Amino acid sequence: MTLSTAPISASRIQSIDALRGLVMLLMMVDHVREFFFIHAQVSDPMDVEATQPALFFTRLAAHLCAPVFLVLTGLGAWLYGQKQGGAAAASGFLFKRGLFLVALELTLVSFAWTFSLTPKIIYLQVIWAIGLSMIALAALVRLPRPWLIAVGLVIVLGHNLLDPITIAQGQPGHALWAVLHDRGFIELPWGARARTSYPLLPWIGVAALGYGIGPWFVRTWRERRDRLVLSGLSMLLLLIALRTGNLYGEPMAWSAGASPIQTVMSWLNFTKYPPSADFLLLTLGVGALLLAALEKAPARLVGVLAVLGGAPLFFYLIHLYGLHLLQLLARTAFGPNQGDTWALPGVGAIWLLAALAAIPCWLACRWFGPVKRASPWPWMRYL
Repeated sequence: MTLSTAPISASRIQSIDALRGLVMLLMMVDHVREFFFIHAQVSDPMDVEATQPALFFTRLAAHLCAPVFLVLTGLGAWLYGQKQGGAAAASGFLFKRGLFLVALELTLVSFAWTFSLTPKIIYLQVIWAIGLSMIALAALVRLPRPWLIAVGLVIVLGHNLLDPITIAQGQPGHALWAVLHDRGFIELPWGARARTSYPLLPWIGVAALGYGIGPWFVRTWRERRDRLVLSGLSMLLLLIALRTGNLYGEPMAWSAGASPIQTVMSWLNFTKYPPSADFLLLTLGVGALLLAALEKAPARLVGVLAVLGGAPLFFYLIHLYGLHLLQLLARTAFGPNQGDTWALPGVGAIWLLAALAAIPCWLACRWFGPVKRASPWPWMRYL
């Protein structure tokens, strides 16, 4: 990788794809846990006294995924607009792709998790949240950049002030509030239920901030690296100030544990659904530092990760179907050993299986990337 100090264009930046690829690998680890270690399911936040440290930190690593996806979604929309004609072009792309992702969540993604055409519970998860955030961002990009950044900051840092607001099932506004901020179930007319696993409001703020930092990426390499490092460190310092005193930003207060490791786990034990302000300060701060580091990482490493990050939705679909089919195959061959599933023996095995499963997924993405870029079909760029 050439560490040039000359201004760059708004063309594809490999470090962005590399960061996306890195968090996708962490996502795969977490989904291996979901398919093969579900008997040791973790709560939100995690029960520090009942969760073994290895499982706790495995889950903690996966916390990076959704915030990085959303901030890079906003950043990618700005870069797209730069190439295609500005905010109007970005708005149109965001709206269409957002609708596409919402439809995908309700069809292919839902089926990948359940293998049922008529599931009793429809889980509205990260693809749903990204899609609706893109639709919201399609309107926000019309704002002047300082206003858009202000909106993003107010949502990300201020949404925990809304935590006391709850609307019980059956009351007016319950479905809307469950979608926006209060994770819950929505009764559907045909007897099924929808679970709003990713309440939307904080993710809109994250996407807005990603769009707002877009101009950093047409500056010199050194300028954007310095801004990423400064913003990342600033977020982590603010987190330390807020979290250490249990001042604001996380509904679950931390406390000293029976051992030093439990104390550390308690301090790092953040709410993800919806993501608390402290959760977002941690993950976005670390994400900014990782992106800065990938700017000067070895070219071979960046290139390997960028293969996955260049076809993110394709990777998402094939890894979900692959892991579910592998679970069915293991259950058929060996029989269930933990309830109805065939489970791995420990956390180390989760990471090992994820590493092995990543190889065919990487090869598939390496094949698909050029096909996607050469395709004349507009919908292919959504993958």
